[in-house]
Amino acid sequence: MDLATVIGLVLTLVLLFGAMAMGVGIGPYIDIPSILIVFGGTTGALMIGFKMEQIKNFVKVFMIAIKPPMDDPKEMIKNLVTYATKARKEGILALEGDVSKESNEFLKKGLSMAVDGNEPDVVRDLMEIDIEQTSARHKEYALLFGQIAGFSGAMGMIGTLIGLVAMLLNMADPSAIGPSMAVALLTTMYGAMLGNIIGGPVENVLLIRDNDEVLLKTLILEGVMAIQAGDNPRNLEGKLLSFIAPNERESQYN
Repeated sequence: MDLATVIGLVLTLVLLFGAMAMGVGIGPYIDIPSILIVFGGTTGALMIGFKMEQIKNFVKVFMIAIKPPMDDPKEMIKNLVTYATKARKEGILALEGDVSKESNEFLKKGLSMAVDGNEPDVVRDLMEIDIEQTSARHKEYALLFGQIAGFSGAMGMIGTLIGLVAMLLNMADPSAIGPSMAVALLTTMYGAMLGNIIGGPVENVLLIRDNDEVLLKTLILEGVMAIQAGDNPRNLEGKLLSFIAPNERESQYN
C-alpha cells in the first residue's frame, strides 16, 4: 500500500471537513441540488466520453492508485541474475521448471518464449508490444480521472450559473435568495473538491504507477534477452542496476 497516497487523501479530507466543522458545522455545506449537479453531471459526462467497461473499472483503478500491484525492482534483479547464473551453467532449458513457478506473469511469458527456442527478435518484439499496450491501457484510465477534474470544474461552473439565474429571478423574494446563492457557491466548491482531491491527484499517481511498471517490465525484458544470449550474470546485474537509483543499488557480487 502506498502510504503517501492514503495519508494525503485522509489528511486533505480531515483538514477540510475539520475546518468546516470548526466554523458553522458540516450541515450548511450539504446541499442536495448542488450534489446532483456536480456529481450527477460529472458521472453523466464520463459515461458520454468513455466506454462502459472503463466506467465499471473505476473502483478497481482507483484502488491501484492506493495499492499498486508491483514487484520490487531490486528483488526482480536478484531473480534475473539467479536465472542467468543457472542458464549459463546448465543451459537455458534448465529454467523450464523455474518458469512454471514464476509469479510475475510478464517474466514468465518472456522466459517461456526463450526456453521454447524462439528467436531473440521475436521474443523482444512480443514483449515490447505487451509493454506498449499495457501502458496505453493505463493511460486511458489515467485520462478518466483527468477528465473528472475537468468535468467536475465545469459542472461546478454550470451549477454556479444555475444558482445565479435562480437568484436573479427571485430578487423580489428574499427567502428564495439564500437557497439559490447556496447552489451557486456550493456547486463551485464541490466541483473544486472533486477535481482537486480525486480527479487530478489520482490521474497523476496513475501515470507514476504506469511509469514504474514500464520501467520494471523494461528491466525484465533486458534481463530475459541477456539470459537467452547467455550473457555473464555479473555484467547482467550491472546493466540492470542502472534501472534503479544509485542509492538503492545492491550487488550480489560485493
